[in-house]
Amino acid sequence: MVVDEIRAILQQRGDKQRAALAQRFFKTGPGEYAEGDLFLGISAPELRTLAKEYSDLTLEEAEQLLHSAIHEERSLALLVLARLYAKGTEAAKKSIYRLYLDNTQWVNNWDLVDCSAPNIAGAYLRHRSKRPLYQLARSPLLWERRISIIATLHFIRHNEFAETLKIAEMLLGDQEDLIHKAAGWMLREVGKRHLPSEEEFLRRHYRVMPRTMLRYAIERFPPAKRRRYLDGKV
Repeated sequence: MVVDEIRAILQQRGDKQRAALAQRFFKTGPGEYAEGDLFLGISAPELRTLAKEYSDLTLEEAEQLLHSAIHEERSLALLVLARLYAKGTEAAKKSIYRLYLDNTQWVNNWDLVDCSAPNIAGAYLRHRSKRPLYQLARSPLLWERRISIIATLHFIRHNEFAETLKIAEMLLGDQEDLIHKAAGWMLREVGKRHLPSEEEFLRRHYRVMPRTMLRYAIERFPPAKRRRYLDGKV
């Protein structure tokens, strides 16, 4: 089976030292956000190369890989799905999108969300109802909330900012630092394309924004301007 072949290759290319570093970097310890996630120790460039080599996987095979306890298998599955989506028919894109939303419990680390949400959920919903993103933004599952805001990167790339700003507003009270970082990052991306849109949002919310979200959002501002936001003197 192709899936068995892929798993064998990943096992061969694993690096125990790199895996140990990844376990710490991705917070896999008891009580941490990715508790229990398992790593083989394979670099992102290696995974992207393998995704190209196995870009003819069926959806069933990709889903098999996605249902793995091993992080790199899930990552490879999502990279393949994103490639299949980009070149797929409308029917194929719909199937990939549905598979993605049906399996969000396996898209369970920030890098997995970030490599897939814009290219699958965002791409599919750009010209459709955004209701699924708002449902995800209200989810008790951290990763679904991150999907909701990171998916809007696809819209930002097309100079469409409304959904990013609405979802960022919904997430202002979120308790998770990974959501603060994601929302701040997306606000910064809005600002890179249309600074007035970002600043209008900031003027309304900067006093109540989580500090991490604000710091990420204003990262590219000139130092004096950044300081005024952080000191509450805008």
